[in-house]
Amino acid sequence: YLAERANLEIPKSTQSENYIPTDEKEKMYAVMKDAARWFRTNLFESVGEDARAYIARRGISDTVLKRFGLGFAPDDWGKLVEYMQQKGVSRELLFKVGLAKEKNGKYYDAFRNRIMFPIIDRRMRIIGFGGRVMDDSKPKYLNSPETPIFNKRYNLYGIHTLNKLKSVDQIMIVEGYMDVISLHQAGYTKVLASL
Repeated sequence: YLAERANLEIPKSTQSENYIPTDEKEKMYAVMKDAARWFRTNLFESVGEDARAYIARRGISDTVLKRFGLGFAPDDWGKLVEYMQQKGVSRELLFKVGLAKEKNGKYYDAFRNRIMFPIIDRRMRIIGFGGRVMDDSKPKYLNSPETPIFNKRYNLYGIHTLNKLKSVDQIMIVEGYMDVISLHQAGYTKVLASL
């Protein structure tokens, strides 16, 4: 972490077998950022009409919507994979960051017909996603798996919002994404959720 923060290369002889070079991690962060933009674009196109209606029913303002970067994954098995491949991103990399799943050599979108909640770290990098259905389908939430850039135990949803606060004397920890967003909507911004 410190080497990455100082932009220093760690000598190969001291690296663990699970070490991922910074340049490979940067590719992963870039893919996650592109995916978040794609989900966001979908939310404001015709395909996202039901998602926008759901968000409106939940009383989420445009300001809070933007603060958390909500988006929408369309009800399609391959749109994100296809979009990313057109940008030169391999299916294997999409699988590695949890945006695609694989079965019998075929890759498909991991998230379908869900409101998308980007999980943003303290350094403003998108490290994962949570996807919520808009009906009674199960599972209600589908989350990114553990990846080289996302570890649920070491991150909190909403942590990026603390960057703009001058002081943080106390934090409320809540259960989920919508709890954090609802409290932000009500004006209480010192709130995070476990992952």
